Amino acid sequence: MATTKFKGQPVKIIGEFIKTGTVASDFELVKTDLSSFFLKDLKGKNVILNIFPSLDTSVCATSVRKFNKLAASLPDTVVLAISKDLPFAHARFCTTEGIENVIPLSDFRFSDFDESYGVRMADGPLGGLLTRAVVIIGKDGKVMYTELVPEITQEPDYDKAIEAVKK
Repeated sequence: MATTKFKGQPVKIIGEFIKTGTVASDFELVKTDLSSFFLKDLKGKNVILNIFPSLDTSVCATSVRKFNKLAASLPDTVVLAISKDLPFAHARFCTTEGIENVIPLSDFRFSDFDESYGVRMADGPLGGLLTRAVVIIGKDGKVMYTELVPEITQEPDYDKAIEAVKK
């Protein structure tokens, strides 16, 4: 069982965090229009999964803004912003912030994503929500980069993530 920290306190994560080199399993998440979204629909593209607890925190909001800017310069790359926030919150945030280069997705309805990727917090104040992580899936469908951010209140390493996509 993987762990992270929230304000210095250990937090257990359910399942095993996905490893580089493995084939990324398909998942179903919910788009802002309440329709289903499947990873398999992005076959042949690089996919950045920006996973986080909630858009209602400053670090999560910052990560979505930064990946939105970075995604615009990456050919054949799609960024997915994934949390358990309701699709309505995703839509409101993206409209207010002018987010156009990221696909906001909610994991509120299905439980296969959080468990198969090993990103649901089991305990702590945010138990039940997704932890902060970045997973990059290459055009071949294999995981080429992962970062389980060691402290939920810190941002992911954007530079390393972008370098992984450019390789």
